[in-house]
Amino acid sequence: MIGYVKGKILSLTPECALIETSGGIGFEVMCSGSAFNALAGKKEGELFTYLQTGENGTSLYGFSSQDEKNMFLKLISVSGVGPKMGITVLSGMGAGELAAAIAMQDVKKLSSVKGLGKKTAERIILELREKVSASVTAQSREEGATVSPVTSGDEDAVVALMTLGFTRSESEKAIARARANGASSVEDIIMLALKGM
Repeated sequence: MIGYVKGKILSLTPECALIETSGGIGFEVMCSGSAFNALAGKKEGELFTYLQTGENGTSLYGFSSQDEKNMFLKLISVSGVGPKMGITVLSGMGAGELAAAIAMQDVKKLSSVKGLGKKTAERIILELREKVSASVTAQSREEGATVSPVTSGDEDAVVALMTLGFTRSESEKAIARARANGASSVEDIIMLALKGM
């Protein structure tokens, strides 16, 4: 399996990059939006990749980070979402933005991606909500979202509150108040935070 490609960029379009490795082999890689942005204007670049083989041939998909590739792998594990749809979704929104939309069950935001219908968006949320919730924080930091300082022990509480529909900022403020009132376990923090909201 080809999991990573690094080399000279021979050609680049928003959909595809041709990268020549040091061995003189050129890999044609279908790019996500952030992968294209990471390579644009450069002579050399690197991509984390996923190799798909099937009846219709072999395709190589490229991502700007391991986190983005992991999100892609989660997406294609959903019934009815293939690699082409997965790359389309990740070209329509960043991995952190997608994780947040899934955690907050934002069907409208997900179905705004061209080619992704409401039923498929609902299925993605249903099948990935629990898998994605744990990684919402790390990925939203990568996407440049404003993040208040929260201890790693509070992340589960933040994700739980975001899943209930509160914004990250609201969740963090409520958790800080709950901590100040003596809550220590995740359950106590969530209960006090909800009372404070």
